[in-house]
Amino acid sequence: MTKIERACRSTADDLPLSDEMVAELSSLPTEVIDVIDAPAAVKPPLTQTEVRTILVSLLLTMFLAALDQTIVATALPTIGRQFGDVSNLSWVITAYLLASTAVAPVFGTLSDIYGRRSTIAVALALFMAGSAMCALAPNMLVLILGRGLQGLGGGGILPIVQTVISDVVTPRERGQYQAYFSGVWVAAGIGGPILGGVFAEHLHWSMIFWINLPLGIVALALLLPQMKKIPVFHRRRKVDWLGGILLMASALVFMLVLTWGGTKFAWASPTIVAMTGAAAVMGFAFIWHALRADEPFLPLQLMSGSVVPFAMAAGGCAMGAMIGLTVHLPLYYEVVYGLTASEAGLALIPIAAVSVLGAAIAGRTMTRAMHYKRVAIIGTACSAMMGLGLALATPLPLWGLLTMLAIFSVGLGTTFPVTVVSIQNAVARAQVGTATGAMNFFRALMASFTVAAFTTVLLMALGTGITISGDHAGSAHPIAAADMVHAFRYVFGAAAVMLALAAFFISLMEERTLAGPAKAGPSLVSE
Repeated sequence: MTKIERACRSTADDLPLSDEMVAELSSLPTEVIDVIDAPAAVKPPLTQTEVRTILVSLLLTMFLAALDQTIVATALPTIGRQFGDVSNLSWVITAYLLASTAVAPVFGTLSDIYGRRSTIAVALALFMAGSAMCALAPNMLVLILGRGLQGLGGGGILPIVQTVISDVVTPRERGQYQAYFSGVWVAAGIGGPILGGVFAEHLHWSMIFWINLPLGIVALALLLPQMKKIPVFHRRRKVDWLGGILLMASALVFMLVLTWGGTKFAWASPTIVAMTGAAAVMGFAFIWHALRADEPFLPLQLMSGSVVPFAMAAGGCAMGAMIGLTVHLPLYYEVVYGLTASEAGLALIPIAAVSVLGAAIAGRTMTRAMHYKRVAIIGTACSAMMGLGLALATPLPLWGLLTMLAIFSVGLGTTFPVTVVSIQNAVARAQVGTATGAMNFFRALMASFTVAAFTTVLLMALGTGITISGDHAGSAHPIAAADMVHAFRYVFGAAAVMLALAAFFISLMEERTLAGPAKAGPSLVSE
């Protein structure tokens, strides 16, 4: 293979060579071809022990980010009483979500420029600094600012962790590891509220933030030495800060619109209309700038093609349906089945936890099957049918509802490994971080949009005079069980539509060959 051909192949895994591509590279100066062709770093292959150590440290790192999205909720009443400020409690959650969503594409892109090791160290440092700031907060304002700082770090952790996996594991083997990371989110989702309640009730609420420091130090101590051995694929270039700022600003304003619309402000209020217009203007400014910049912060060409846009759309629909139901189902459980708040939380396990089984099935299939996307098409189609069944058959006995939700969740879980690996397999190695960050950014936006949409559906069905929250019992307008059943038929129907769209998008996605051995990859517990 000639130097020019190697340069072509360095842009993506198993990229087919064309005469036009070779001719175009042939016109480049010799020194440019030498730079493209030269490996970023020649390192010996990782041993199974080293891979296992890296994966365990990545799981711990991701657990930190996942835990902090759930552990705070049960401690909020205690925090509000101590600071004497209940009206601003929601900002303790909102500040983290806004910051983490906005910076996901930023850290993904920076990891492609400065490398995974430095960016994940920065993300963890910001996260731990924010944790210390929250723990020492003397008032609500400082706590909210600390949560925003935490979000800046937490939002960078997820895309970098997924990118590091792509550097360590071949695409064909990569899907099965998604089940491990899905399990981390489930453990954080179930254990976080319990741990937060125990800390707030028996110790002190600040412990929910102090616990992040030793865990973060352990994660860094495990991860950083091993990451020196990981192959290097990043490429130093000028950072398009203007494009990054426009993208983050547009996302922040749009997220605030979704958070406040229909709750704090009416959708047609001047405030929401003005904010929507501002988000649109900044979004169009970002697109205009990206089309003209030599090296844009988020290359729009990366979002095109026969793989990336369809995989992102499918993953966004699946994530939106799962988060939308998870947020609103506790209200349904309490009103229709008379469950307590803690019982309603336990009833979320079928939709939150069982998705790991779907991810494991899809990941295992990807290690063996040539037509790996079929498992996701079948899974999302089954989920869509379960959602339609819930819309038509509601109300059901509680065991029947939980059973159908579990099947719904298994099918939904097959989407995530297939879409993540397909996106990473379709882009150049030097752009995996950018693509992964953009994917997480789009999923977060879709989740926020779906939560707002489901809330609007419920308000339209139940009437605008009620409050969509778990404190319905003390409301001046209590919700009748029959009305709630009627309203949730539309919610279940909307979830079914989203999963049907996910199946449609996956069917349109090109199924490219995955690099790597067509067999099951190594596990975390055996050689």
